[in-house]
Amino acid sequence: MTARTGTSATRPLSDRSERRSLPVVRTADTHCPYCALQCGMRLEEDEAGQVTASPRGGGMCQKGWTSPELLDHPGRITTPLLRGEPVSWETALDHVAERIKAVWAEHGKDAVGVFGGGGLTNEKVYQLGKWTRLALGSKHIDYNGRFCMSSAAGALNRSFGIDRGLPFPSEDLKEADVIVLVGANPAETMPPFMRFLTNAELIVIDPRRTATAESAQLHLQPAPGTDLALANGLLHIAIEQGYLDHDYIDAHTTGFDEVRQTAAGYWPAFVERITGVSVPDLYAAARLMAGKKTAILTARGSEQHAKGVDTVTAWINLALALGLPGKPSSGYGCLTGQGNGQGGREHGQKADQLPGYRMINDPAAREHVAAVWGVEPDTIPGAGVSAVELLRKCGDEVKMLFVLGSNPVVSAPRATRVADRLKDLDSLVSFDFVMSETAQLAEVVLPVTQWAEEDGTMTNLEGRIIRRRSVRDAPGQARSDLWIMKELADRLDAPGTYSTNPEEIFEELGRATAGAKADYSGITYERLDEQSFQWPVPGPDHAGTPRMFTDFKFNTPDGRAKFIAVDHRHPAERRDATYPLYLTTGRVLTQYQSGAQTRLIDALDGEQFLQIHPDTAVRHGIGEGDWVRITSRRGSYTAAARLTVDIRPDTVFSPFHFPGAANANAAVSDVLDPISRMPEFKVCAVKIAPAAKP
Repeated sequence: MTARTGTSATRPLSDRSERRSLPVVRTADTHCPYCALQCGMRLEEDEAGQVTASPRGGGMCQKGWTSPELLDHPGRITTPLLRGEPVSWETALDHVAERIKAVWAEHGKDAVGVFGGGGLTNEKVYQLGKWTRLALGSKHIDYNGRFCMSSAAGALNRSFGIDRGLPFPSEDLKEADVIVLVGANPAETMPPFMRFLTNAELIVIDPRRTATAESAQLHLQPAPGTDLALANGLLHIAIEQGYLDHDYIDAHTTGFDEVRQTAAGYWPAFVERITGVSVPDLYAAARLMAGKKTAILTARGSEQHAKGVDTVTAWINLALALGLPGKPSSGYGCLTGQGNGQGGREHGQKADQLPGYRMINDPAAREHVAAVWGVEPDTIPGAGVSAVELLRKCGDEVKMLFVLGSNPVVSAPRATRVADRLKDLDSLVSFDFVMSETAQLAEVVLPVTQWAEEDGTMTNLEGRIIRRRSVRDAPGQARSDLWIMKELADRLDAPGTYSTNPEEIFEELGRATAGAKADYSGITYERLDEQSFQWPVPGPDHAGTPRMFTDFKFNTPDGRAKFIAVDHRHPAERRDATYPLYLTTGRVLTQYQSGAQTRLIDALDGEQFLQIHPDTAVRHGIGEGDWVRITSRRGSYTAAARLTVDIRPDTVFSPFHFPGAANANAAVSDVLDPISRMPEFKVCAVKIAPAAKP
């Protein structure tokens, strides 16, 4: 069984106050470097340079408490590496610049690509998008956030005309009567978030009985890949039972008639056959939501599918039909995963976007941003391709790749093939502070600052812009990503200007986003020193927008939210006689993303496992703790069996944090959603068999 989350999740693993023996010489109020909750954190550095963390204004999970241990970890990279050997910055940067010029000369500027990260600060994200398009002259930039919230972003944009994960403060959830969590397990992925859910009746929708599901009034356990049918079935019942808010639908939405017709086909018995959720449970869920202050929150479990945008749309349709968006402590929202997952997709590292959510193919957007950058609009390349498609091009159309704040060798789907593609590059350059599995393949590794050594801003899951503050200087020769970009731009005689000062960059970001959906133009570091702001903030006297749609006006041309009819589709792969089980993946309490950071912390123990139902285990001759090989049509990995009735008999589960022979992403599917280009991480067909211990 998976570890359960209790009070230990939000207190230190040991009493660090007892370890403090030297005077504190520096402090800084900043935020946790991990998930999008961005818990407030106070850092203290003593005379010996030891940094400790404590919560500020809330709780922290185990990962937050132990995060300072990475700052001086023996595995920290503190000098540039060229083919594994330490070199000077001058040597490393000169080599990289010559490599760029050689690739340009032979293959053109689009042969150089950039793969960014959802943990980079807003300032880094903004300058990275500018640097890629002007200094490198390439259209090929995307980032690991494509694996995070892109399906919800696609659904939000077409239904509401704007993408902000939570359109209200998390605190509002304390006043909700009912909270529906779809494919979310915050008790393990962001434990301090659970404090916002304690006052409401909780409905959890997940193929597993997770730590979050254990605290729910109702747990619906659908087969992986059937959430869309479940949402349509709940809408069918809401229509049948008279739970709709007709006044809201008539006054504030369009498109309901077509959605009503679609929902008519999802009668409860039919939905039960698709999802495995019983008819009585379907009625119980719909009844719980009816006439209540209800918030529907989706996360990766509903989004990481080849129909992720349509699945999220189905839940938005249900929220609109019940009249929720815009009402107090009600509505629809998405739980962003990565630390700057929200800001990371707002300011230019997505293949098709410019800062502020401006679309790169919009002439007016190009003209505005080009004026800020001091170039002609035609200088800015057009749209590139999504993350998976960019990785597929490596070694072919893309000959050189920069990777910043990401570890796709572990985190990308079909991970073994991704590693092979990266090996086919003429040159791979990694900006990192640890030797991740991706950095290990790089020709050049450039050591960068960590979160406690830099200033900047992040945007959390509420669209709240917050300050990151440094408490210490970086060790050795580690430098900011901003400094590296400027140094390379100078060597390339690049158009545009590239600052190393985060505050200067943030001011420019504000001008670039002025008038856009994600408008930061009214925010300054000085204002952020007093308080945080939720965008849009269109002027220096504007107080921000903590709650969107309160006047029931949406960011669509007619101001109305759009119902969009969507139909259930089966997963790209279905179970059969050869591959009789579904594999689904996710996170565990002690690890984060690809695990490149958290696997280095001794206190954050963890190893790969396979969660499997006892009946399924018996049929396959597998016992508790036995080693198992899990094989799909793409690849395989090994894991130790954990037998539990908390998972469906037709489904197995593994976390995705572990590399090499334990990498679950070697098996998962890279079929993409047609709109968001999200891979289908959350469901693929597999077979299992006993295996020797690796």
